[in-house]
Amino acid sequence: MARISRRSSGEGGLQFGGLRIAPLLFADDVVLMASSVCDLQHSLDRFAAECEAAGVRISTSKSEAMVFRRKPMDCPLQVGNEALPQVKEFKYLGVLFSSEGTMEREMGRRV
Repeated sequence: MARISRRSSGEGGLQFGGLRIAPLLFADDVVLMASSVCDLQHSLDRFAAECEAAGVRISTSKSEAMVFRRKPMDCPLQVGNEALPQVKEFKYLGVLFSSEGTMEREMGRRV
């Protein structure tokens, strides 16, 4: 998975405070990040192409899109011709992330 990500990311990822945040990888879980919907769709297309070239299939039934922003915003992403559902929360490596960027539910869950 790391090789696929390296080959597909190029200069992609998210710029934050002068640093580039690359995709998050753990086993077969991947989190792609970008500063715009257009950039994210482009990264997703490159990632899907590299997966296909390596004989790996993206499970769209297990894939989701989320925007970190206080005000709601649509993020229509597709893998091939399949649209990804947009969620307000998702769990990655046991940590609950919220689209508003708050951690209240995660902190409550841990307490």
